[in-house]
Amino acid sequence: MSIEDRAKAAAKNVEGKAQEALGNVTGDPEDKAQGKAKQAESEVRHGVEDVKDKVKKAID
Repeated sequence: MSIEDRAKAAAKNVEGKAQEALGNVTGDPEDKAQGKAKQAESEVRHGVEDVKDKVKKAID
């Protein structure tokens, strides 16, 4: 598992939270939706990395 991939996923999550917060402040539903989508993408990336880790452990 790549630390770089985990860092990218974490950064995407932070970016999504910031965008969602901006949408809440400005009342822009599009920003809120895009922020939530980025957070969901981050969760998927973390899940993929978890699967990679489990497969690697099983092989080793």
